[in-house]
Amino acid sequence: MGLDHLIKRCKKKNAQAQEQLYRLYSSKLFSICLKYSNDYSSAEDTLQDAFITIFDKINQYKNQGSFEGWIKRITINTALQKYRKQKVFDIINEEQIEEIDVHIDEEEISLDYLLKIIQQLPDRYRLVFNLYVLDGYSHKEVSEMLEISVGTSKSNLARARKILKEKLENTQELYVRSIEERG
Repeated sequence: MGLDHLIKRCKKKNAQAQEQLYRLYSSKLFSICLKYSNDYSSAEDTLQDAFITIFDKINQYKNQGSFEGWIKRITINTALQKYRKQKVFDIINEEQIEEIDVHIDEEEISLDYLLKIIQQLPDRYRLVFNLYVLDGYSHKEVSEMLEISVGTSKSNLARARKILKEKLENTQELYVRSIEERG
């Protein structure tokens, strides 16, 4: 049975089909929820809310474009809704914003650690960083999704990169120091 058939059954509110769709996509969507949440429990809540929305709106999916892209967008929007209500963003002037490059030595920094420090960023920085860097949205798209200005998006990205760069540099210094002490 193909994905199109599964989607048709979900449109008819078939519980077995919905469960199958959940099992098929829940782990992928959960990783998205983790990126946009403060913790595991919050990510679980977001995943449940996203699937409720997916099943409520599945009749709006017209088999055009990627179904996975469609449900990913719903999941990201579900996660962002919490933050829009909380007004986590500062309004800033559209001043010159310094671009900061973050270089990662993959042999010294694990992906788990990198995701952990991204998760520790303040909400406003983490959301912009994830949307722009990890999910590839433009500053214009980020500003529309988060209901902030393009300048605020750029500023929050620069601040997120600065914090990440400092944390990574500290981690690398500790790593080098521990090797020297053992050596």
